[in-house]
Amino acid sequence: MCSSSIGAGTSTGTGAGDDIMTALPRKCKEVDQAIAALIVDLKAQGLLDDTLVVWGGEFGRTSMNEARGGSTFLGRDHHPHCYTIWMAGGGIKGGINYGQTDEFGYFVSENQVGVHDLQATILHLMGLDAHKLSYAYQGLEQRLIGPEGNAKVVRELLA
Repeated sequence: MCSSSIGAGTSTGTGAGDDIMTALPRKCKEVDQAIAALIVDLKAQGLLDDTLVVWGGEFGRTSMNEARGGSTFLGRDHHPHCYTIWMAGGGIKGGINYGQTDEFGYFVSENQVGVHDLQATILHLMGLDAHKLSYAYQGLEQRLIGPEGNAKVVRELLA
């Protein structure tokens, strides 16, 4: 269940104890049991159908060495082209993977979902129309999907 996110504020790849080969399996062990318990509990209580769980981290990471401070340990280089999240319950189709990156995890190679499309999909699952939902900010009506208005609900993710 664990994705490639190691943790906010963690400086990975700068030492033997926090490289991707050591830290990622350790962090996955730390969070997998709690994540699974949340999903199982929501389902047991009959709440999973009405509760959308969204789990993500920061923007894209790779398994390449960032070489911060001369480090030779495998870290997770930053890049803006990809991100990984997972969702459960709340109208999401279970048991699917949607989207894929190249072998380096650097570029999307299949089924790209932009941030505004993701936001439109989440809002749809919450019963809101992303194109109509707006809020006043600095004298303008803002939308979570941006001003262009071309965000789309990713129907392939819906149950």
